[in-house]
Amino acid sequence: MNFCAIICEFNPFHNGHKYILEQARRLSGCDGVLCIMSGSFTQRGEACVFDKYTRARHAVLSGADCVIQLPAPFAVAPAEIFASGAIKILSAIPQVKKLAFGCEDGDKQLFINSAELLIDESEKFKTTLYGGLDSGESYVKSYAEAFEKCGGDDDFIGKPNNILGIEYTKAILRAAADIEIMPVKRVGSFFNEKNLQENFSSAQAIRLNPHSPTVKDNMPAYVYEDFKNCKQDQRYGNFLTDCLFKANTRNLKRIYGCNEGLENRLKNIVNYGYEKLLNEATTKRYSASRIRRILCANALELYVDDCRKFMDSPLYIRPLAVKKDNADAVLSALSQSRYPLVTAPHTDKLSGAALECFEKDKLEFLTANYLAGTTVNDYMITV
Repeated sequence: MNFCAIICEFNPFHNGHKYILEQARRLSGCDGVLCIMSGSFTQRGEACVFDKYTRARHAVLSGADCVIQLPAPFAVAPAEIFASGAIKILSAIPQVKKLAFGCEDGDKQLFINSAELLIDESEKFKTTLYGGLDSGESYVKSYAEAFEKCGGDDDFIGKPNNILGIEYTKAILRAAADIEIMPVKRVGSFFNEKNLQENFSSAQAIRLNPHSPTVKDNMPAYVYEDFKNCKQDQRYGNFLTDCLFKANTRNLKRIYGCNEGLENRLKNIVNYGYEKLLNEATTKRYSASRIRRILCANALELYVDDCRKFMDSPLYIRPLAVKKDNADAVLSALSQSRYPLVTAPHTDKLSGAALECFEKDKLEFLTANYLAGTTVNDYMITV
């Protein structure tokens, strides 16, 4: 059973996600669609609207054959680590033949050319990047300017989903993985669009306008039934600042992106409260997403040195949800992975770095349960 993979968060699942699943199945020629999805916290450091099992169920109901978990140390991390961690897991599954991803530009060769240009950042690239940052430009703008000076298309790399697509392609090239990329041009809203559209709104627009009647038209009915009853948790910000208050600067410096004295700055303004802290810490150099991710990683004890160790070590395949009709075939295919298959929160199959990484996933899951006031069981489901 060959798979076309999709790397995702599905926060929440919407019509655009369903479209990509459909295109992955239609265009790839593979037997099934396999999603690798973050747990209950996102790459931008936000708590997901639903727990990982609810989001995995939505994906399977929408056409995925299986959803496996992207380990927390990779999921709550900068784009390069997010992508590299996902490709590390996917490349350990021989049956994964293609990777579909949504993007603003659907030209496969553009992604390959851009990835080859960026895979080993030249001194010219680094000098331009840090020169832009030192002059007060934003990281996104400085990165695009550095890319253009090295021969790339700054308009192409200036689009959020294109950036992730390039990172996926870079990770595949670095790993020498036998996975073919399959860019799927997005329909409807842009990734960062905050206003709802008629049928294809961004996940951000849906999260920002949960009570709008337009939301119903932007997601499958079974997702909307859960979404309309979902309560937005108000405790998350307080939880993050409480964890920051208890943290020491030595551990804060172990988090991706928390350097250049930012660890001291965050500790100095911890008493401001979450929203004011976020506003005060956000600058052109340090985006709000970066600050949120640092705070989330601190709360979940996700550190650079651990992540590097996990990246260099054999890990595990953790199915969250499998389509009932072909569960046996899917699990049989996954069992041929180089990594052990783990379907429950307790295991004797893991040791060393794999077990340490698994414990990070458990902490993430327990934290999400605590914040939501729920008692969801951490076992694979069939849908």
